[in-house]
Amino acid sequence: MTTDKKNEVFRLGELFCGPGGIALGAHTAKAVKNGKTYAIQPTWANDYDGDTCETYRKNICQEEPGRVICKDVRKLNIDGLPEIDALAFGFPCNDYSVVGEQKGMNGVYGPLYSYGVKVLKKFKPKWFLAENVGGLRNANEGKALVQILKELYTAGYNIVPHLYKFELYGVPQARHRLIIVGIKKEFGFIYRVPAPTTLMPKTCREALETPPIPENAANNEFTKQSEAVIKRLKYIKPGENAFTADLPEKLRLNIIGATISQIYKRLDPLKPAYTVTGSGGGGTHVYHWKENRALTNRERARLQTFPDTFIFQGSKESVRKQIGMAVPPEGARIIFEAILKTFAGINYKYCEASVDSMIHENEKVPYINSERKKKLECLEERPAYATALQKYGSNSSILHAQT
Repeated sequence: MTTDKKNEVFRLGELFCGPGGIALGAHTAKAVKNGKTYAIQPTWANDYDGDTCETYRKNICQEEPGRVICKDVRKLNIDGLPEIDALAFGFPCNDYSVVGEQKGMNGVYGPLYSYGVKVLKKFKPKWFLAENVGGLRNANEGKALVQILKELYTAGYNIVPHLYKFELYGVPQARHRLIIVGIKKEFGFIYRVPAPTTLMPKTCREALETPPIPENAANNEFTKQSEAVIKRLKYIKPGENAFTADLPEKLRLNIIGATISQIYKRLDPLKPAYTVTGSGGGGTHVYHWKENRALTNRERARLQTFPDTFIFQGSKESVRKQIGMAVPPEGARIIFEAILKTFAGINYKYCEASVDSMIHENEKVPYINSERKKKLECLEERPAYATALQKYGSNSSILHAQT
């Protein structure tokens, strides 16, 4: 860590780094107190996918491409990595996602979080951020999350797990992710979940049209739609999908029990987008509310809060995967700034951690407000939040914020 009278910079290492959503959020995060700046410097990153690594190199460390180690984490020489003060790892969600087979710890990807634990034990960084899908809470009947939390806690960290609803943090997308922040116990710092930053969630129309995407923007190629898809989309209204729309029989899909599906689902221009995914066959590409087409990758990237200057590498399908698997940079920035403020001793609005961290019957991982011991600020005193909750159906308990 670089420390002087004017700066304190945490060197960040990343496992499963993806295209750079976390790194961009980290790089843009800042906290200032008494003229001293607290910041984060991405130092090394690891991922196994070639296109993903090239995207990270081009946008995060173009001058030092060697900082990205493109290798399967199971073959990574952890002992040879440079020293770090902080670690971020969005360990693979394939076995925890509700749209997958949900094998949890029994899958190929489920146990890969353990490499994050190995790095924590090796370098003993001051803090870490771990990210995964909300489905992790239910994997292996809840036992997977218990095991992960216990290992992170026993590695020497006080941890705060929380299901972040990113549409409440300025991201124009209903993207919900479980994020665990840990700070070394010896510091005695208390990390608190940053309170939502927006009174009214940003709509997908605002994200895609204000300002308009430049004509020469990268990764903005249109997908060629078949005649059948175009005909089907003409009958689907904003917010509807192929199963809730009133389709002629010849255009209906022969699938049962899919009324909440995202298949051929149009965006609702008055709401945040639904979750942008990185894979899936026909009908899963996210569809424009008015035009009879799927979104371009640049439009998907905007819904993920990547700037238009962030250029993804690889084929169109590879880019789609990278965007769908990424952490929204804007959401990451807000969490990183809360961590920096914690170390700087700066007060900020916060809310209760929403995830129960039970380890076993007689032991809990200590984190803020697990027993709701303190009555927090009432929503009735914040009518703008109440209006947003009514409109978007979010869980009101996570908005009980205080300073």
